[in-house]
Amino acid sequence: MRTSDFDYDLPPELIAQQPVEPRDSARLLVVSRSTAGLAHHHVRDLPALLRAGDLLVLNDTRVMAARLLGVRADTRGRVELLLLREHDDGAWSALVRPGRAAAPGRELRLEAHDGPLTATVRRREEDVATVTFDRPIDPSSAGTVPLPPYIHD
Repeated sequence: MRTSDFDYDLPPELIAQQPVEPRDSARLLVVSRSTAGLAHHHVRDLPALLRAGDLLVLNDTRVMAARLLGVRADTRGRVELLLLREHDDGAWSALVRPGRAAAPGRELRLEAHDGPLTATVRRREEDVATVTFDRPIDPSSAGTVPLPPYIHD
């Protein structure tokens, strides 16, 4: 199996750029477990679709405001960090783009919402770098929400 087996064409006009209003008019695809048939509904139809014993799983996750933009301290080349998780010692696992900017020892000057920030790459394993910052950070006040390339601000 190849990842290209999952490629498909998605016309840009079908990509929602913002949530639908009212929210309960969002589309809902229902799969029948007994027939494997598909039916198109709206979220507002959900109460009428549920039966006794059904299990409803809600996903209330939020995307962390973990995107930081800046430059390499040595070349002033642009850089982007996407914070993944904080370690017990205050360091962070992060994706760094471009990847060559994630060389151990490299300093990155970042523009955070709560003021300038310097990150130092401690180490890199595969595509993930471990970085430390010159001060404690809270992504919700420092970074921005990373948007996929098909969503426009």
